[in-house]
Amino acid sequence: MINRDAKLPIGRQAKLLGLSRGSVYYLPKPVSERDLDIMRRLDELHLKHPFMGARQLRDQLNRQGIAISRKRVKTLMKRVGIEAVYCKPNTSKKTLGHEVYPYLLRGMTINRANQVWALDTTYIPLTKGFAYLTAVVDWATRKVLAAKVAITLEACYAVDVLEHAFKHYGRPDIVNTTKVASSPPRCLSMP
Repeated sequence: MINRDAKLPIGRQAKLLGLSRGSVYYLPKPVSERDLDIMRRLDELHLKHPFMGARQLRDQLNRQGIAISRKRVKTLMKRVGIEAVYCKPNTSKKTLGHEVYPYLLRGMTINRANQVWALDTTYIPLTKGFAYLTAVVDWATRKVLAAKVAITLEACYAVDVLEHAFKHYGRPDIVNTTKVASSPPRCLSMP
């Protein structure tokens, strides 16, 4: 939107567009090869040990012969989008207005096909980002009834997989899943 050949100065063009003058002149620095290598190693370590924070990851990298500070590890973790997985406080407290559903499988003996299905999504790390695999599995036979790989984590893919399984294998007594959307997404179309 900035025309560098126009008679209107660049600073005035930026002001008219509501941009800072510095952002017009800013040229992003490319990521160094060393940082790319460290970020790749951090990603690998995080997949093996998702509970590790910046200090433990720094120690692991130091053991591999890479001299790096905790602050630099923290900066690169933020850039890659890695965060240590741990129990956050107050996650088990009940909140007024949130309905508590009973766990239907407690004490139940599962011994026949189409009694209980499990629906789950897992992520597959790729070079740039992730792919998501959603599958429906029969608990009694351990058979994968339907599966789908997608590049986004939208509920409509889970619904598609479930509908495919319904179409080919009928309806089970219970479909067990650990995640429930708080509000139905735009692509949800269950009868």
